[in-house]
Amino acid sequence: MQDRVGVREAADHMDRAVGQGIRPVAAAFLEQQPMLVLGAADPGSGAVWASLLTGEPGFVRTTAPHQISVVGGVRAGDPLTTALAAPNTPVGTIALDPRARRRMRLNGRARPTPRGLAIVADQVFSNCPKYLQRRESYETVDRASATALRGPELTPGQREFVESSDTFFLATVHEHGADASHRGGNPGFVRATSPRELSWPDYPGNAMFLSLGNLTVDPRAGLLFLDWVSGSVLQLTGTARTEFGRDGERTVRFLVDEVVETPAASPLTWSAPEYSPANPDLAR
Repeated sequence: MQDRVGVREAADHMDRAVGQGIRPVAAAFLEQQPMLVLGAADPGSGAVWASLLTGEPGFVRTTAPHQISVVGGVRAGDPLTTALAAPNTPVGTIALDPRARRRMRLNGRARPTPRGLAIVADQVFSNCPKYLQRRESYETVDRASATALRGPELTPGQREFVESSDTFFLATVHEHGADASHRGGNPGFVRATSPRELSWPDYPGNAMFLSLGNLTVDPRAGLLFLDWVSGSVLQLTGTARTEFGRDGERTVRFLVDEVVETPAASPLTWSAPEYSPANPDLAR
């Protein structure tokens, strides 16, 4: 993918920033976060999902030079419950702080612990703040748990929610592991072209093309949309492909296999967004 787009030299430069160790500044960042997004494949069905984990700051912490612990894990009934109950599960994680417009990714292998999860890192790196919406603050709300709603396609209400979103998370996999990444833009940058298909533009980023590279060799993917006010979570699993336009623009098309919507899944309510100055204007 890097060769096709012509960014191999830039990607090689960025690759030097990827390590296995968790530096003190990264450890401090993780311990300040109230949420973590995790991506993996279900060992039974093979479906790839992205899931949201939340807790009081400190629920994610560094416990060894190459390891983090997560207290709690995913909520009951989450599509990745089975995957995270197994030892040595390949996972990708991303910690995103809307307050500071910062994000950090840690990919590795997860195993269950008496208190939650332990993840041994294979890759640790930060990304630039491009396309990250700033949300100044959050509060934790005591919300009653709700039953997840499952279906084979998006309902009209879910399509409307997707198209009003300014942020979502993308989980992908490859032969040796998994990855979780962030996608952002002005509301409307994701289009629900039908109940079974989404599309979004692939904006220029760090030139590493981890997600699109993974999709080139394995089209399975998982998407997670978060309602930053109500705490509802929309999870999608399916397959994705990248289309290249004559002008060099890239569009990702995602075909839905299954949808899981969980009202009040997150206890966090965030303030209104300040959209990133890097967000491209949407074509009318």
